[in-house]
Amino acid sequence: MGISVVVRVFSGESEARFWHPAIPAVCERASSQNLPLLGCVDPYDDTVFNRAQLRILIPELQALAEGAAADEAEAVRQILGLTAQVQRKPHRYLVFNGD
Repeated sequence: MGISVVVRVFSGESEARFWHPAIPAVCERASSQNLPLLGCVDPYDDTVFNRAQLRILIPELQALAEGAAADEAEAVRQILGLTAQVQRKPHRYLVFNGD
């Protein structure tokens, strides 16, 4: 199973894309910790987060990075970089694209 993370603009175009083999493990850990947003990422379909939801999602990602294995921490770091891109301009969405 693969999950990529995409910055999508309102028109549907992709502005940036990131894939890492540890993303599913990060999402599974979030689910096991009952995190309200990242824990509900659908591994088989798109899960879309808007700018307002990033206020909850970013702390969830930061918490998961603490004490994570190196590969998971790297995946989280890259996803956090994409969240910054979504926050910089309006009409951007962070999309977890399930396989």
